Amino acid sequence: MERLQKVIANAGVASRRKAETLIATGHVTLNGKVVKEMGIKVDSTSAHIEVDGVPLTREKKVYYALYKPRQVISAVTDDKKRRVVTEYLEDIQERVYPIGRLDYDTSGLLLLTNDGDFANMMMHPKYKVDKTYVAKVSGLPTAEMLRQLRKGIMLEKRKTAPAKVKIISTDRRKNTAILSITIHEGMNHQVKNMLAAVGLPVSKLKRETYGFLTLDGLVSGEYRALKPIEVAEFKKIAELNEKPKHKNRPKLSRHD
Repeated sequence: MERLQKVIANAGVASRRKAETLIATGHVTLNGKVVKEMGIKVDSTSAHIEVDGVPLTREKKVYYALYKPRQVISAVTDDKKRRVVTEYLEDIQERVYPIGRLDYDTSGLLLLTNDGDFANMMMHPKYKVDKTYVAKVSGLPTAEMLRQLRKGIMLEKRKTAPAKVKIISTDRRKNTAILSITIHEGMNHQVKNMLAAVGLPVSKLKRETYGFLTLDGLVSGEYRALKPIEVAEFKKIAELNEKPKHKNRPKLSRHD
């Protein structure tokens, strides 16, 4: 027995969070009846589930890396008719959705899948999967600014985890700099808001890496399937990071 939103996510319809929204807004039927209650457990092998009248089917799990261009929405659809990331994967049969998001004006590495468990593992902060961005900012970073970023910034009434930050280059004449910043969380506009909070507004942003994965071999708008060994490595990293780390305790002798 699995929660209904998890079954929907694992069928490749949407992320688990989006699946919860679909349930709450009456888009899901279970055995012919609309359900809006969260937490319902179902037998995915026998229950008849439909989303907007389309029956769920078990798809082969697939995983893709896309070099997202700027001015593209990290979504499956957009009510403003703007271009969305799934349009770049129109030739695949499975229904995939982006893992997390990159802002409309942010380019770079984006993962897409129809595996809800994998998507949750990549997005949830407890799994600590690093994502590295390159940001062009207005202003010249000081040691104090970098210290604040490395310590964590108060955003949305909570403190971010410490970021890894380094200066790539500075242009004193234009009063700009290029920074590399690595985080493992995924708050809305997090990198932009962190840098703005210390006085370094972002003018251009690109995600260069996701975990160990890079943009090597891709140009803007291109995608590729992840290799099975890459998917396995992501799962291994997440599982290792999830385990609590205990400090070494001194060994006790029989007489202690």
